[in-house]
Amino acid sequence: MPSNENRVIVIGGGMAGLAAAAFIAREGQSVKLFEQAGALGGRARTREQNGFYFNIGPHALYRQGAGFGILAELGITPKGAPPQVSKGFAVLGGVKHLLPTSTGSLFKTDLLGVASKLEIARLLATIAKLEGSEWMSASVTEWLTRRFKHESSRELLLALIRLSTYVNAPERLSAGAAIEQLKKAVAGGVLYLDEGWQTLVDQAAEAARSAGVAIETGAKIAFIERDDAGAVRAVGTQDGARFEASSVVIASSPQTAAELIGQDSAVARWAEKATQVKAACLDLALDRLPAPEATFALGIDRPLYLSVHSAAARLAPTGGALVHLAKYLPTDHTESPEEDERELEGLMDLIQPGWRASVAHRRFLPDMTVMNWLPAAQEGGPAGRPGPKVPDAPGLFVAGDWAGGEGFLVDASLSSAKEAARLAIEYQPASALTKKAKVKM
Repeated sequence: MPSNENRVIVIGGGMAGLAAAAFIAREGQSVKLFEQAGALGGRARTREQNGFYFNIGPHALYRQGAGFGILAELGITPKGAPPQVSKGFAVLGGVKHLLPTSTGSLFKTDLLGVASKLEIARLLATIAKLEGSEWMSASVTEWLTRRFKHESSRELLLALIRLSTYVNAPERLSAGAAIEQLKKAVAGGVLYLDEGWQTLVDQAAEAARSAGVAIETGAKIAFIERDDAGAVRAVGTQDGARFEASSVVIASSPQTAAELIGQDSAVARWAEKATQVKAACLDLALDRLPAPEATFALGIDRPLYLSVHSAAARLAPTGGALVHLAKYLPTDHTESPEEDERELEGLMDLIQPGWRASVAHRRFLPDMTVMNWLPAAQEGGPAGRPGPKVPDAPGLFVAGDWAGGEGFLVDASLSSAKEAARLAIEYQPASALTKKAKVKM
């Protein structure tokens, strides 16, 4: 059976796994990556159908996020464009208002009263100077209540926080983490990617292969083997193959990591503690867009989002449109999937009346995982996330949107992947240290 005592095994072929594998292989280490699905990418996969490019729900790449720089280190160039939200709608009580995205639109909109407009204007003028570190252990609800007098101001800011973090849990979400993410949104905005996020996956896979990573898809890892001291020494696949490993990086969910390493572990405790962030998503491919100028809407009193991604990026054939809608789900969500879908359709009726006659393809995702760990105030924000080093399993590291102390979403995934790679490169198994000591003697 294949073995390599110096091999690093990476489990998971999403963006985190591919990035970690590429960084490790670039340092001359032998790396093998296993992905249980038949294709790479995880939640970053894109499905093409008749010229429409479907991401798995709405995806956006923050230009000021840590991930953007890490992609550049890997030689990956995102191609796309920012959405135009200057004529977007804020929806309150089922009524459309101009969404305030600048000082000019702030004073034009009838969404807010004069006092609230002044309060929001002061925030926008000073947002770059806000120190999120001062609010990491306070919830978003606490921050909004303590800093803003007017309910309409708090409602708008809460909607903008949902938009930038994808999180609908203001009583739990770290205000400091939300502030830092909001600052990134205001300072640099986001990109929608031409032909979808699969373009990042394909470039990451090429970066890994060029560095020498051996990639195997359709291969499920069944267990991680450890020695008497708890250190990793091999992995086993579902079909019975065994691969020795000097270290292992798990780039998957905390639940999957716990299944692989066993219940008597720090990883299992992390998995029990993790709170997933979810969204209900409606993805629509339209032959034509009934209202071409109406390309963005944000719910104020309801946690809703609508964006015509093809208005910015190449995601649809000429004349067509690719629209993503989302409902940011609370952690105690009780409404049925049917109710969620009807609510998203209702938002589409309001913004794009007549859309039903133009549907070429549609997909409803009632319970999409957005992130595997909610950065909670109680844990001090992202710094309270676990890993990448697993303390009771020498040689084991984790990466993903739930690991490490940096950012949200793909920023967290790529940052933790880079750090997990550094730790795996530096790690020396006890067996290797023993051999070195014998040589010196």
